[in-house]
Amino acid sequence: MNVRRLWAIARKEAIQLRRDARSLALAFALPGALLLLFGYAISLDVRNIDIAVLDQSHSEASRHLVDAFVASGYFRVAERLERDADVQHVLDRGEARLVLVIPPDFARGLGSGRPRALQLLLDGSDANTATIAQNYAEAIVTRFTGTLGDRRALPIDARTRIWYNETLESRNMIVPGLIAVIMSIIAAMLTALTIAREWERGTMEQLVATPVSRTEVVLGKLLPYVAIGVIDVTAAILAGLIVFHVPLRGNIVLLAVLTLLFLVAALAWGIFVSAALKTQMLATQAAILSTYMPALLLSGFIFSIGAMPFALQAITFAVSARYYVVITRGIFLKGVGLAVLWPEVLALVAFATVAISLALWAFRKELA
Repeated sequence: MNVRRLWAIARKEAIQLRRDARSLALAFALPGALLLLFGYAISLDVRNIDIAVLDQSHSEASRHLVDAFVASGYFRVAERLERDADVQHVLDRGEARLVLVIPPDFARGLGSGRPRALQLLLDGSDANTATIAQNYAEAIVTRFTGTLGDRRALPIDARTRIWYNETLESRNMIVPGLIAVIMSIIAAMLTALTIAREWERGTMEQLVATPVSRTEVVLGKLLPYVAIGVIDVTAAILAGLIVFHVPLRGNIVLLAVLTLLFLVAALAWGIFVSAALKTQMLATQAAILSTYMPALLLSGFIFSIGAMPFALQAITFAVSARYYVVITRGIFLKGVGLAVLWPEVLALVAFATVAISLALWAFRKELA
């Protein structure tokens, strides 16, 4: 492999890219737009849950209980009901996710030390929100009971400590994984146009006539996009730190090296798709289908891989974003190093090797 010829191919690709406004917009504007859009739009935190209250006690104790729900920040009172018949109407119309029913003898029961059980009616059409709302409500009631000094039902003093994401902010989990998802999509889409563009514009004949080898063509076309990917990821990391206030507890040099490895794997996959299909439209569609859906659904970014069927779990091993999601979250939130992340590093090395090998195999310096 001749370094001079390799640099000539890289320079040629950079000049073509500079003259293509659409590719430049895709390379620089789209990643930032997607990060801001998804970073603000995707949230697993559940707050301001609308509740309806049927207070049959009308006592000071019942008012304090309702105030405890509101003061938690997780609930807001949307309706105050007067009759039992109103409960179903509120839930049917979706005006409240939860109905708190306080029995008539609630205050008297507190005074005697044997309060009647409260009733929590939840809208289960959104199972995730219903489960979280139930946990929040039970915790508030338990805390309210504890303030009254009635600890007979709590013989165990359970103290919980949360590691890595102490405030349980879903944004801290989403943004590092989002970098992996966005860059896997953008990287494959960018390089999916490279070789296909040569075929469609009729410049492949000139490239074939040159003494450059297949390896020099593939790696030369890869280099400018690696530089663009590094710029995009750097901007995404800065946005995560400054805009979304995600903590970075690990080694930033290690993150940079592993990011470079991931970019090479994703970009090489795009070149393979481009060389195999030879048309920009087909290559772009194939790049999106082979990166966007797997990265979004099968990388562990949102959905736990352990909860998937066995067949889908097996497929996730072929998704490079799966390994990079673990790396970004591990370095950002846990501050771990190679002693923990070495399986993911080896997987990315294997993926990059296979992707480059496929690109070299698919590209042919011949016209027929």
